[in-house]
Amino acid sequence: MLSEPPKRLTIYDLAKLANTSPSTVSAVLNGSWQRRRISQKLADKILSLAKAEGYSANLQARALRRERSGIIGMILPLYDNRYFSSIAQHFEAQARQRGLFATVACTNRNPEQEREAARMMLAYRVECLVSTGATDPDTISEMCDERGATSIHMDLPGYKAPSVISDNREGARRLTDAILDRLAGQGTRENDILFIGGRSEDHNTRERITGFTQARTQRGLATSKADIITCDYAANRTQNALEEYMRQRTRLPSAMFVNSTISLEGVVRWLQLGGYQLDDMVMGCFDWDPLAAAFHPSLLMVRQDVEVMIERVFEIIDTPTVEMNRCIEVSPEIIGV
Repeated sequence: MLSEPPKRLTIYDLAKLANTSPSTVSAVLNGSWQRRRISQKLADKILSLAKAEGYSANLQARALRRERSGIIGMILPLYDNRYFSSIAQHFEAQARQRGLFATVACTNRNPEQEREAARMMLAYRVECLVSTGATDPDTISEMCDERGATSIHMDLPGYKAPSVISDNREGARRLTDAILDRLAGQGTRENDILFIGGRSEDHNTRERITGFTQARTQRGLATSKADIITCDYAANRTQNALEEYMRQRTRLPSAMFVNSTISLEGVVRWLQLGGYQLDDMVMGCFDWDPLAAAFHPSLLMVRQDVEVMIERVFEIIDTPTVEMNRCIEVSPEIIGV
């Protein structure tokens, strides 16, 4: 298990060392101190302390940044997903309200595409880059540091910039509880629930598996390795994984915890090809799509609170004094209970 990197010096630490306020330190580091009528002497003191204490590798870039570009960027793993498209929509709306120009790029969960998109946006002098669902968020943070731009992670966390994500563990625990309650209400004696979808190395998937397991443990139910299949998010991989899973079984599981609407597409394909009906089992999905909810009214879904998540992102942008490794978790909503 990888250990967390040592805690980095924060803007509050610099403020104490310079005997001044965090907002003054922020103004000096982002290059707006002259407009704030901060003295050259105090600015030099803060810059000197920051350099001596190793506050940031990009100190010179930040200090020399005198004019704002008015451009803000976001990278997304996918467009054809309700969750990510909603993030992009709210991101652009919030940017417009602040008079900022938003640019968004899709990177297909490809780390090289992520880095290339970041390079292009930084070349156009984005003031802030929000990396959403990035496979290597810390590298993007390092790239932003070198160019004096703010970095924020969304959906998946990183260690080298603030992160805003869903409370995946609690959301998964509540969804699993809702599935078990539904089974009990139907008089089902079997409580075998298959968790399917996602990546084992992915933070969100690990947290959801923990919440899934905790909910079952609290009801005295054991969870085995066979109850959890992390087969990536792609629909075809989910479909193939289910085909392999059923070769070892004589009946369907009582319920499924599906780790995204993308994986849910693979589940539906598999059920239809096998001649099964969606109502043959209780279904829960850690994601939300209104079309899926309308198509299968009894489907339990987790709606991640994109509006609040974007609000938290812009709170960091508006007041960039959050500790580098801080992770803000936003509670999701269970739909269909």
